Amino acid sequence: MSPTAIPMSAASVQPSHERWRHLILGVVCMILIANFQYGWSVFVLPLQNAHGWSVANIQFAFTLFVALETWATPLNGWLADRLGPHFGPRIVMGAGGLLVGLGWMIDGYATSLPVLYLGGALSGLGSGAIYCVAVGTAVKWFKDHRGLAVGLVAGGFGAGAALTIIPIRMVIEANGYAAAFFWFGLIQGGAVVVISQFIRNPNPGEAPVVAEIKVQQTSRSYTAREVLSSRVFWVLYVLDVLMCAGGLVVTAYLAPIATSYGISNTVVFLSATTLSVALVFANVMNGVARPLFGWVSDHIGLWQTMAIAFTLGAGSYFMLYVVGSHPWGFIFFVGMVFFCWGNIFSLFPSMCTDLFGAKYATTNTSMLYTAKGAAAFLVPLGALAATATGNWNDVLFLATGINVLAVFLVLFVLRPAANRHHAEDVLEEPASKAGSSPLPLQAAQ
Repeated sequence: MSPTAIPMSAASVQPSHERWRHLILGVVCMILIANFQYGWSVFVLPLQNAHGWSVANIQFAFTLFVALETWATPLNGWLADRLGPHFGPRIVMGAGGLLVGLGWMIDGYATSLPVLYLGGALSGLGSGAIYCVAVGTAVKWFKDHRGLAVGLVAGGFGAGAALTIIPIRMVIEANGYAAAFFWFGLIQGGAVVVISQFIRNPNPGEAPVVAEIKVQQTSRSYTAREVLSSRVFWVLYVLDVLMCAGGLVVTAYLAPIATSYGISNTVVFLSATTLSVALVFANVMNGVARPLFGWVSDHIGLWQTMAIAFTLGAGSYFMLYVVGSHPWGFIFFVGMVFFCWGNIFSLFPSMCTDLFGAKYATTNTSMLYTAKGAAAFLVPLGALAATATGNWNDVLFLATGINVLAVFLVLFVLRPAANRHHAEDVLEEPASKAGSSPLPLQAAQ
């Protein structure tokens, strides 16, 4: 994929400092909603102790959260794009803030499983709305640093829970889980509602290009219908499902894997156990990976960065099997697994926008994000593999194989498909300049 230089017009010579404000606000919103996903686990046992519900029944609320967070995002993205650059992000993200706050407050006072599930569903809908707007805003404002911008937004979601897990646990221990649900839902949801009113997308031609762009980008914006009919989108989607599944399978079973190695409760630092330190380190590496790999992709290209990241991922999963029985080996390579997995949440939205343009990017990246929901259905494969063989190492072998397969798909399927897509885009450009234009978004729905 050869670099494509974008000439600078007179209007784009001066960088827009305003776009950094929108990016920072988006990152803050992602930090605020991170514990709705990554902090849920601390509520499970208190809920079980209070109501006697089984863990499986309680976790169905989390399943609903993840399903609606991902599968409803195309609708949220479509609304954000359709309502325009000023009102769309504010209305959709503001509604998301209301829903996440309301969802957690309902969970806090739920006395039956259906009510708990209602809270999980509402918070999932709200989180998806906030997520898709934050990513859409980043890819639209930062054409020249798209990978870095999306990486920072995704990093806020990946590592943000580290700031609130300890305070949440303190509130649970002091005042009970209901108080934690209520106050953190109210404060975080309310903060998102306020912040969202200061975020907007760029007007046509407003997003600056202040330097030569080093990666190839489309010259026009594709509608949802055109994206769904594009072969390269489905190549990207399948690859995204595979990578999401590989990471989810291992992260879902880290505790059983550590237990099988006999090191889960081994003290490695002060009074901290191997598993506790590994999870903290993993969250940090997960957050660092997203902007770092995004920044790398801005300089060397997206498929190149994917190939490097997925190769490192295959090695990390395999090395976790090799040295995972040693506490510090387990800690280090768990961190590397998260480091090589978290980057997909910056690389894939960036490539989707490079391929299909910025105008409808909130919709298009949201359609791609549903791959995470599809991948969740593959997570039980890990348990099936371990049950069939009695060995949790098979989960690591499965993830290693997925990463190796992903590298081959990037090099021999995604790369030529993307190059062909860009070549066709160049051939269509004269017709576009002659007056043809893509279908309006509403016509594609």
